[in-house]
Amino acid sequence: MKKLEEYVRSIPDFPEEGIIFRDVTSVLQDADGLQLAVDTMQELVKDLEFDVVAGPESRGFIFGTPIAYNLKKPFVLIRKKGKLPCETVAIDYDLEYGKATIEMHKDSIKPGQKVLIVDDLVATGGTTQAMIRLIETLGGEVVGIVVLIELAGLKGRDKLEDYRLESAICYEGK
Repeated sequence: MKKLEEYVRSIPDFPEEGIIFRDVTSVLQDADGLQLAVDTMQELVKDLEFDVVAGPESRGFIFGTPIAYNLKKPFVLIRKKGKLPCETVAIDYDLEYGKATIEMHKDSIKPGQKVLIVDDLVATGGTTQAMIRLIETLGGEVVGIVVLIELAGLKGRDKLEDYRLESAICYEGK
């Protein structure tokens, strides 16, 4: 059986020279890779108590929904601005090359609920910080974050030091 890292395609010099892009589509395109990714991420948080799984579009949906399903937990969508039909709460945050806004339905997290954030990647930690602030705005408590890939060289873990962060794969570079 292959190791999880073997399913990730590494593309040199994308999006710019000197960067190695870690492509998760190769994990998703292989049934064994996808199953191993979900199982590994779920195993990393098996000791964690939480009420709700939350994840951002789109890859947070892909990895978070099966974990929520397996553990019989609800899954909460975190989406880009303008994609949710009901009343929302939103937060603006900085990206490496600009700004972005994410939203959640106002009724998606109840005060006091313990939340696990699931995503494909932590790089600089900016998007994850925004998700945490959004969940906490609704009264939720983020008890953990689990990602498929961590790019340790971008130091996102430093921004998230007050939270438990688990990664299935950790690349030392950027």
